[in-house]
Amino acid sequence: MDFTQAFFQIWQTTGLASICWQQLVMIAVCLFLLWLGIKKQFEPLLLIPIAFGGLLANIPMPAGEEIAGPNGFLGIVFNAGINSGLFPLFIFMAVGAMTDFGPLIANPKMALLGGAAQFGIFATLIGAVALSYIYIGDKQLFAFGLKEAASIGIIGGADGPTSIYLTSRLAPQLLGSIAVAAYSYMALVPVIQPPIMKLLTTDAERKIRMTQLRTVSKREKILFPLVILLLCAFLLPSAAPLIGALTFGNLVKESGVADRLSKTLQNEFCNIVTILLGLSVGSKLQYDHFLVTETLGILVLGIIAFSVATASGVLLAKLMNFFSKTKINPLIGSAGVSAVPMAARVSNKVGLEYDKQNYLLMHAMGPNVAGVIGSAVAAGVLLALLGK
Repeated sequence: MDFTQAFFQIWQTTGLASICWQQLVMIAVCLFLLWLGIKKQFEPLLLIPIAFGGLLANIPMPAGEEIAGPNGFLGIVFNAGINSGLFPLFIFMAVGAMTDFGPLIANPKMALLGGAAQFGIFATLIGAVALSYIYIGDKQLFAFGLKEAASIGIIGGADGPTSIYLTSRLAPQLLGSIAVAAYSYMALVPVIQPPIMKLLTTDAERKIRMTQLRTVSKREKILFPLVILLLCAFLLPSAAPLIGALTFGNLVKESGVADRLSKTLQNEFCNIVTILLGLSVGSKLQYDHFLVTETLGILVLGIIAFSVATASGVLLAKLMNFFSKTKINPLIGSAGVSAVPMAARVSNKVGLEYDKQNYLLMHAMGPNVAGVIGSAVAAGVLLALLGK
């Protein structure tokens, strides 16, 4: 074997010999997501595992297949945790253990703002179906059926686990694109929401000071998750897995007698599941699945869904002020999306820009946690209608 043959044989074993330009594009996208997570600190606990999983998934063959393929370690984790629906439910347990429903219990009408934000889901569903009627010549540009449209629309809820759970049931082939869109837009809440909030409110509305919330008893906090679970079980059983996981985590926290379980759910359990979920979702960012026309449509529709959800909450809060003696600051309506607690913090931050003494955080937490329940209910409705 001469030098040329030896060099060629060695070259064939490198990734450079088999890599394609699409993989290079996806590697650049994943590096950008890592930059957002590390440099800009946009949801780093989620973006870093997802982006790194994407890097692993786009390693040239055969190593990439051994990592992200069905029999690779990420493929095995994906099938065990995502396809089965376990990871989103585990995340909801952790979210429940970290959530205080007190502001919602103290002011129940805030649930309306959480419900209004779900309008973005159903409006985008209609938009996704409409895109399927776009043709270039004889070629259909976007092949979105009702199941795909529902999976895209759920991005408007700004709830990553719910998006993953519903998509894994209705349109698993879109999971990578939808998961990245959902978590990316969640991370960009401080960028996306403020311009919409300011556009739809007046200076006087942003300065509205809300009355102090009443103190919620421990008994109320214990009964609340049980009542929510039973209502869901009787009225919308298809949402019971998500609602059940959420209320279990919350009951463990509020019971006050299972601190070890509560702390485990909030910390070690949540961290482990987040790592595995992020890596396995990122493994679906393979170039042959991601760099397609449908992905562009999903990203565009996702930002529309999120924007409509934000606007819907703000507009309903303005409408409620016409019928309420105690005024609502419309800024908290934007917190009706499920990005807990970031959306509530954004409402508070924007409010403080116009009145340094107007703290809206606790008021915004009411619609924020209502949005978590609302997105799970919306997913249950879509599963009931389209799941079979």
